[in-house]
Amino acid sequence: MRKPFGRICAILLCAMMILSSTACESGSGKTAEPAPAKAAEAVGNGKRVYFAGPLFSQSEKDFNVEITAVLEEYGYEVFLPQRDGIEAAQLEGKSEEELIQMIFDLDSSEVKKADILFMNLDGRVPDEGACVELGIAFGSGKRCYGFKTDTRSIELSLDLNPMISGCMIKIFKNYDGGELIREIREYLSENEL
Repeated sequence: MRKPFGRICAILLCAMMILSSTACESGSGKTAEPAPAKAAEAVGNGKRVYFAGPLFSQSEKDFNVEITAVLEEYGYEVFLPQRDGIEAAQLEGKSEEELIQMIFDLDSSEVKKADILFMNLDGRVPDEGACVELGIAFGSGKRCYGFKTDTRSIELSLDLNPMISGCMIKIFKNYDGGELIREIREYLSENEL
């Protein structure tokens, strides 16, 4: 019972963060610009990246490492939670509440330190924790990018939720992981994130 409740809370938190930043801007009397343009203007050209996404299976972790290697090849300093986050030894003997607080504090702090959020959008729906990280990043004016290799939503004639895709400056989509990596490399050879 606790896990579904936690997931629902994470999704609601992300939605509230995104909606509150949108509400603050629309209440100012100014005409709202498209979200990606605001995100791009809000921060300088820093190269600190927070990598958001699922990291619970070996294939997810392996692909995250491959994408991180490409970003680092182009001079970006990447915080990859599965590699740079809290080590398992630090989690031993902690209560669930302590674990939650330690992970939340570290990851939310790293999102705030980053200039860019780079998000893995694969899955039946994007990872709940990554959605919260996206909300924190977008609400803080970070430049947000995503990538997607998962065909499940396309097969159903659906795409990403506009509250997620609306935060992104660019989403790289290719259902062949190798081609996706090639496209990211090509983009980075001509553009900064």
